[in-house]
Amino acid sequence: MKSDAVPRQPIEARGKFLSTILFGSRWLQVPLYLGVIGAQLVYVVHFMVELEHLVVGTFTLTEEAIMLIVLGLIDVVMISNLLIMVIVGGYETFVSRLNLEGHPDEPEWLSHVNANVLKVKLATAIIGISSIHLLKTFINAPNLADKVLLWQTVIHMAFIVSAVAIAYIDRLMPQTGKH
Repeated sequence: MKSDAVPRQPIEARGKFLSTILFGSRWLQVPLYLGVIGAQLVYVVHFMVELEHLVVGTFTLTEEAIMLIVLGLIDVVMISNLLIMVIVGGYETFVSRLNLEGHPDEPEWLSHVNANVLKVKLATAIIGISSIHLLKTFINAPNLADKVLLWQTVIHMAFIVSAVAIAYIDRLMPQTGKH
């Protein structure tokens, strides 16, 4: 008598299939990185609009207004740099290697990027962005409540403490290879 039952896959084959699915799921992050690229495009448009305000108002804006617009432009550039770190570093770390070795434009930090290095770099970039926001707040201080100044300073200090803690924890962790 012949059995019509399907033979059971060996455990190793099922394990390999599951491993393939789990490892392949990293590609689900690609649309997220493409979305961040879209967000960067929005920042480019915002930058151009603010730059136009600056150029058009060159002879009519006050020094304070010019400084606030320029700080806003610097802020956009720093946020864009943060986005590049997330896009390139995150993709390289979590999805697939970019194979840029030897490319003249390869970022120096990309050669030794890992999740911990990326976290420290992102925390440092956030501190820079927060510093620009805090400077804009201090320039505009006469128009703001003391409570706003206090809370923005406290939040900025929290970013600094967090970044120092992340860097310290990274130092405590055993150092491994590139990926």
